[in-house]
Amino acid sequence: MSTPFPLPCPASRLAFISDLHLDSALPHTLARFTEFLRTLPARADALFILGDLFEYWAGDDDAGRGINRAVIAALKQTRDAGVQIYLQHGNRDFLLGQNFAQESGVTLLPETVLLHSAHEPVLLLHGDTLCTDDIAYQTFRTQVRDPHWQQNFLAQPLTQRLAHIDMLRQRSQQEKQTKAMAIMDVNPKAVLRALQEAGCRKMIHGHTHRPATHRWEQDGQHYERWVLSDWEFDHAPTRGNALMVADATWHWEVL
Repeated sequence: MSTPFPLPCPASRLAFISDLHLDSALPHTLARFTEFLRTLPARADALFILGDLFEYWAGDDDAGRGINRAVIAALKQTRDAGVQIYLQHGNRDFLLGQNFAQESGVTLLPETVLLHSAHEPVLLLHGDTLCTDDIAYQTFRTQVRDPHWQQNFLAQPLTQRLAHIDMLRQRSQQEKQTKAMAIMDVNPKAVLRALQEAGCRKMIHGHTHRPATHRWEQDGQHYERWVLSDWEFDHAPTRGNALMVADATWHWEVL
């Protein structure tokens, strides 16, 4: 895992979300997200999106497709209302680039961030790097996160990229049917190692779609891992949450 990027805490009221998987096929999820953004300035001064904002992203030249333009406009409106927005890449939207960031007003973050709050440091990441038991996925991740691979992929025509992504999504759905559930969750040793290497005791991540608050003790140290929910408001059971942090108070906001 890469060395965490140090980030001074930008505000005292923070919101954390992840795994919205926004897509034209999910209009109710998009509506819930835009409503969340509309009301956010009254509750938070900074928003952290920890990956997979979009179901997929073929490149910044795809910003005009489907709902992408609406999402960009909603983010920009929220930023203009005074909320700072930070975004990490997920395993679905790792091709989000600086053109998207400039249009939407968001700040792109590295894959691991050490947020220095007023009370204690917190490790932020999407969470897929912690799923070390899924060897096939980690091999794929290494390939697609390689800058040369991305440069070659983005050089292809957009229609070709979209077709390739559609093929990968279908393959992923098929593989999930045969993979053991355990290997698609985080590895506890990888979690502890990431925390200890970062020199902190709290972590926030998404990716696994298994929202929970985990607390444990190791070698006399108390640790916490806050796992964000995915968002789904188009099919039952509906779900979604945000982690709201104000000073030293942490609580889940169920959407």
